[in-house]
Amino acid sequence: MAQSFRQTDILELARQHGKVTVEDLAARFGVTLQTIRRDLTDLAEAGQLERVHGGAMLPSGVSNIGYEDRRDLNSAAKAAIAARCAAEIPDDCSVFLNIGTSTEAVARALLRHRNLFVITNNLNVANILVANPDVDIMVAGGMLRRADGGLTGAMTRDVIEQFKVDIAVIGCSALDHDGDLMDYDVEEVHVSQSILRQARRSYLVADHSKFQRNAPARIASLGEIDGFFTDRPLTPSLDRLCRDWGTSVVVA
Repeated sequence: MAQSFRQTDILELARQHGKVTVEDLAARFGVTLQTIRRDLTDLAEAGQLERVHGGAMLPSGVSNIGYEDRRDLNSAAKAAIAARCAAEIPDDCSVFLNIGTSTEAVARALLRHRNLFVITNNLNVANILVANPDVDIMVAGGMLRRADGGLTGAMTRDVIEQFKVDIAVIGCSALDHDGDLMDYDVEEVHVSQSILRQARRSYLVADHSKFQRNAPARIASLGEIDGFFTDRPLTPSLDRLCRDWGTSVVVA
């Protein structure tokens, strides 16, 4: 089967089932695993699918993809982004890390830092940082979201508003072409907005897949963020906006 026809069929299967796997597609089309991986990479670069561990799925529009799939999505890029972000966080400071697999990667990159005070509404972040005895951890309580260990709601915001942190590190579910940070959960958005208000400096960590996604709720503009850590260059128009805003962009 010609590549273009095969990729069209792959997209149709993804629409029918939500997710496709490399092994199933290779068996269906009678081609090698490497051929299917190339097809999925092409479709992902065109913004038509999102690569996840072992396969791909449709880009999400109004609801987020599952936590396990998000954790596996672009994991190497997230680790590189996290390392660059962590390099900008000094010892002896206070940090807020919010919900997300990218901020969890930052937590892992902070395991050798000393004398940090970390506030988080992400139970996964807290569990990661337990391994570093030089980090004091404050968990902002609230309603637990079982799917990803996130805490949201008025109680979470009340805790955040009792602090003024040196650095806030946040993630987002999507990044619009005009530089708006977007998410799916309005309660999570309110928490992220509180975090930004209570931080002296703010960093966004987001890999290139966020440029290919849509989400309905607005967190803030990149113009309100001090530094953006990502893994691919921005579009020329968004790069110009960041320069005008004074938002530094670091490509890992």
